[in-house]
Amino acid sequence: MTNPESKVTGEHLKRRAYLYVRQSTLKQVLENTESTHRQYELRKRAIGLGWQEEQIEVIDCDQAQSAGSAAERDGFQRLVAEVGLGKAGIVMGLEVSRLARNCADWHQLMQICALTKTLILDEDGLYDPDSFNDRLLLGLKATMSEAELHILKVRLRGGLLSKAQRGELKMPLPIGFVYDPADRVVLDPDREVQQTLEHFFEIFRRSGAAWATVKAFRREGLKFPRRGQAGSGKVVWEQLRHNIARKVLHNPRYAGAYCYGRKRTWKDPQGREHSVTVSRENWSILIQDAHPGYISWQEFQENQRRLEENAGARNNHKASPVREGSALLQGLAICGQCGRRMTIRYHQRNGALSPDYLCQKESVEQGEPICQSIHGGAVDQAMGQLILENVSPMALEVSLEVDKELQRRRYESDRLRYQQVERAQYEADQARTRYMRVDPNNRLVADTLESLWNEKLRELAQAKEDYERQRQSDQRQISQEQREKIMALAEDFPRLWNDPGTSHRDRKRMARLFIEDVTLCRHNDVITMNTRFKGGATKTLSVPTPPCSWQLRKTNEEIVAEIDRLLDTLTDSQIAAELNRRGWRRTPTERPFNARAVFRLRQYYQLINRADRLRAKGMLTAREMAAILETKHNLVDYWREQGLLQGARLNDKNEYLYECPDPETVQTIKRRTRLEPKEPKNQEPLS
Repeated sequence: MTNPESKVTGEHLKRRAYLYVRQSTLKQVLENTESTHRQYELRKRAIGLGWQEEQIEVIDCDQAQSAGSAAERDGFQRLVAEVGLGKAGIVMGLEVSRLARNCADWHQLMQICALTKTLILDEDGLYDPDSFNDRLLLGLKATMSEAELHILKVRLRGGLLSKAQRGELKMPLPIGFVYDPADRVVLDPDREVQQTLEHFFEIFRRSGAAWATVKAFRREGLKFPRRGQAGSGKVVWEQLRHNIARKVLHNPRYAGAYCYGRKRTWKDPQGREHSVTVSRENWSILIQDAHPGYISWQEFQENQRRLEENAGARNNHKASPVREGSALLQGLAICGQCGRRMTIRYHQRNGALSPDYLCQKESVEQGEPICQSIHGGAVDQAMGQLILENVSPMALEVSLEVDKELQRRRYESDRLRYQQVERAQYEADQARTRYMRVDPNNRLVADTLESLWNEKLRELAQAKEDYERQRQSDQRQISQEQREKIMALAEDFPRLWNDPGTSHRDRKRMARLFIEDVTLCRHNDVITMNTRFKGGATKTLSVPTPPCSWQLRKTNEEIVAEIDRLLDTLTDSQIAAELNRRGWRRTPTERPFNARAVFRLRQYYQLINRADRLRAKGMLTAREMAAILETKHNLVDYWREQGLLQGARLNDKNEYLYECPDPETVQTIKRRTRLEPKEPKNQEPLS
């Protein structure tokens, strides 16, 4: 057998000896002192092999760190770096598991030691990683160390799972639950905490959205409880936030269910811990009705379904919650072509925002053309009329239920707000009691307690002021606004629906009480609406497609036909005057006609102009008539004015076309031309 000292050479002794000391947990560091002592004792082994005391460097900064990974062990990484730089002659550890319980980390260290001719020493012996036999033995030890860690984890996890399967594994409880002396989960004995959580679930039951629940708490001036610092057990009251509301809604504990394995955690190569929530089907353990809850398991499942539907951006097939905007079918419209949920786009129309229902998922994700685009104005109007026809008989019953619901909400909110005043009063009384019990001569303590008492009194006064202000606001709102709306609903539901004071959000909420979804399909100039009501009833409506903006600006066909008829007898300006006299207008903008407008309509609709119409009747120009009369063309209009020729005005330039005269009229004009040499004023010849 090779003598261990024979592996140590002068080259090794010129370099430093590194002793790596580590314990896995802080408890082991505090309690397993013998193991720590044994690790430090390895320095004597290094001295016995020839190293000087000052050459031995101890690396013990990785205490209370697991050897499962090198990511968070700065000491181990420093050791590997020193070995790689050739500064280490020997690396010492009590056993392989002290250095690494991961084969990848261990073999990396062993390979670097082999390249730099560095020895490895543990409690069993001295090894040269450059030797095959020693490297084989070290590899076996590393494998056994990693397997040991795996066995320990399996045993520990098995114990946890065994206890969790019985529902006995204690875990941190969310706000609203505590452990009793028998380690059973019970509702928090603080009635204010209980009632606040009950009110929270009641608001979500009404609104159906976590963000709407948060806004309701802010609007009603309510605060939400949370646990204070770990171990203090104190309840802290603060403003409700959206992330807190979602955690409460997604936590099955509030349904009285015990669960284990809702999240899966792992570490990346850099040692950072990651966590992801797994689906309900993949939970390790789920025990329903394991302890009292604030809601039933059925309601919890319904809440999860509603939250999933609210996430419209992740799942386009789910209905989205009610939001601002005039689109009545927002979140309810389904494309009749592909079955996807349709989105909303608004545009300006006649000075107001008008909605369009679009199926554009493939357009957004794949660059494909939009599946369908349907104008929402006509659809919303038809759907509103359908709702009025089906809901009006139930208006009185609905109004009475609304009145009861509003009264109950007001009472519940007022009771919770008053509990905040009672809590502030209790804290002020406690501060007063502590101050009254202190020795007056002990001014340091007395001054501090007096200051605390004054602070609690200020908080009490503020709580009373907030409570009174909110109570008066609720009374004023109920008496002036909500009661008027309730009475209007009882008397005339259609009037309430069409009231400009009724918000779009309220109309959409009313619509969702009766409508499950509406499938829209556009074919040619008809929009088909297949409406599915709550309970399964269906109804199909068909509405004409609203005209486009260019169609709205298009001149009425009746006016175009009248212009075509008037062109036989009138010029453009005369036609415009006649149309304006009748009260007709060019477009829905009520603009009057003029000669240019008539000209542009003739050009657009390709109407036969007046010149071609008159020429088709055989009428002659001034030059053609002058040739027949054997006179100058500028005298032709003179004889028309004298009544010898018949002419029709051609345009607004005072140009005429003439009817062909009979031979007797021609002779008369010729004779008079010789007798009347005087010429009229020159006129523009007809080109």
